Amino acid sequence: MDQQEFADRTEAIKTRLYRTAYLYLGSEADALEAVDETVYRALWKLKQLQTPSFFETWITRILINTCQDELRRRRRFHPGGADALPDTAGPDDYEHLPLREAIRRLPEELRSVVILRFFSGYTQAETAAALNIPQGTAATRQKRALALLKLELGEEGQA
Repeated sequence: MDQQEFADRTEAIKTRLYRTAYLYLGSEADALEAVDETVYRALWKLKQLQTPSFFETWITRILINTCQDELRRRRRFHPGGADALPDTAGPDDYEHLPLREAIRRLPEELRSVVILRFFSGYTQAETAAALNIPQGTAATRQKRALALLKLELGEEGQA
């Protein structure tokens, strides 16, 4: 894959990358920075991409790692910072506070599946590939995450 094809393919999925980063980080500015860093890292490692047909899942994996690096940095420098609410509204239907908080409280491996599957529009196979896990594991994590969300949101609705 040459740099022009890289630029074209990245441009085609930039909205999806941004949405995923926003859901991980909760801030427009942090999401934009994460996407920029992801594009830089991906371009730097472009020669390591062995199968161009896996470009989207490859760059999504880089984005997830970039977001996780940022969340670790926040915890290290700002205790409780990873759980802080964003200052601005986001680009999608993720604005209902109970849902946002419930998703943020999920364990990381479950939260990743929910974000990719339901908010970034990935299929189950694409989600599994992006997270580098078997498709059955992605399905199990999705089922467990939805059960936890249903339990938590159902209890809040009854209170």
